[in-house]
Amino acid sequence: MQIDDVVREAAARTPGGLALVTEAGRATFAELDAEVDHLATRVLDATDPGDRVAILSENRAGYVHAYYGVPRAGRILVPLNHRLHPEEWASALGRSGARLLLAEPDLLERLRVVLPDRSTPDPASIETVDLSSPGLCSEARIPLPNAQTGQGAGGSEGAGGAGGVAWLVGTSGTTGTPKLAMLTHASLLAAVEATLGARPVGDDDVLLTPFPLCHVAGYNVLVLHRRARPLVLMRRFDPLVLAGLVREHGVTMLSLAPTMISMLLDHPAVEDRDLATVRALGYGASPIPGPVLRRVVERWDWDCSQGYGMTELSGNAVFLGPGDHRAAAAGDKRLLHAAGRPAPGVEVRLARANAEILVRAPQVMAGYWQDPDATARALRDGWLHTGDVGRVDADGLLSIIDRAKDVIVSGGENVASREVEDVLHRHPAVADVAVIGLPDERWGERVCAVVVARPGTTVTTDELVDLARAHLAGFKAPREVVFLADLPRNASGKVLKHRLREDLGPEPA
Repeated sequence: MQIDDVVREAAARTPGGLALVTEAGRATFAELDAEVDHLATRVLDATDPGDRVAILSENRAGYVHAYYGVPRAGRILVPLNHRLHPEEWASALGRSGARLLLAEPDLLERLRVVLPDRSTPDPASIETVDLSSPGLCSEARIPLPNAQTGQGAGGSEGAGGAGGVAWLVGTSGTTGTPKLAMLTHASLLAAVEATLGARPVGDDDVLLTPFPLCHVAGYNVLVLHRRARPLVLMRRFDPLVLAGLVREHGVTMLSLAPTMISMLLDHPAVEDRDLATVRALGYGASPIPGPVLRRVVERWDWDCSQGYGMTELSGNAVFLGPGDHRAAAAGDKRLLHAAGRPAPGVEVRLARANAEILVRAPQVMAGYWQDPDATARALRDGWLHTGDVGRVDADGLLSIIDRAKDVIVSGGENVASREVEDVLHRHPAVADVAVIGLPDERWGERVCAVVVARPGTTVTTDELVDLARAHLAGFKAPREVVFLADLPRNASGKVLKHRLREDLGPEPA
């Protein structure tokens, strides 16, 4: 089975059933399947077997068409994060060797600005064709120099069949440059089945999500469609717009980041009656603060569930269910800090040496695109080495102690500290820098840069923030800059970031 069969089978079972709601309108499963066929035909005409097709867009119907349509054509979809800097888009295009780009016109114009240094011919000559499907994106061919044409980590992964690669999704970039995880049809469908086993979707459920489809969280599209249930897709999160969509479409399930939940709770114009049809709330990207969880349970009495996963797992693999959340809201701090229990078909264990979380499951990625060394480090003896450090209690509950990869989760977005450090090091007055995440009530974590200036030089916070914004997405720029005489290091010279977090973070309660 391939992932595009999900929508094909749903169309066969319930052709008139509602499949997708976007700002462009509503689509039944039969209509969605026809749009997928239409896009697949366009992609077939413009590309060769195994080619990569990138997409650069905010959430819209065309993104869902591409989710299914590009793999249906036997090509590999490469989602580009629309929130990143155009230089980062160009880098991902080059690394993936994409032969075709589906892009919103305004984002394409921003990309063209940085292409002169990376592509030929002149970006002004790039052909742009408006696809005929309502709400769909534009397409443009962008030939890139030194395009990588191999099919995978070992050069043999194709796009066809259940074991073939369906999506190349960017990771957090913990080493400075995000890797591209090869998610196969089989791994994505395994993640779907694991999620349905841990967090069932009922016969009358309707899910609303504002999570960007460029993230692996977009696999929830497949989760709902596997059960032939509709998805309400927000272009971007807005509490008042969300409330209106819930009322209009009878939404029963919400998928939000903790930051979004806080904003929904605090919005003065959102009334409880607006959300009367909601029964369940799924969240991820970061833990939910105890006070926020208690407010949700006391105000709305929703069934809450958390998912722990990552790009390399094609979605979530560990879940904390409603019963545990109610106990956590009642004061069980052990549960409040737990990630959950493995989903059906998922094995989790801790490495003896350092308690790193290891996962073995059908939903594990095939490897990293064109990076056999990184693949060999991550996939060893059949286990995915997540880079996260955890513990498992007597009840089988997994808790995350620390992120060994030093990824900062701010507002539901992953920020690799190394990536920000590399940019800040470009300033001539910066002698040393360490980027850490500090607790933040609104964003979960805020990006903090700890800087050591070169003797006899000066550098300001504004200069460093402006430098970061010139080369990275806005959410990656430091929200705080701290200047120190030196950075704490261990005997081998490694910066002790945990000590910085302890020294600069809030006082223990």
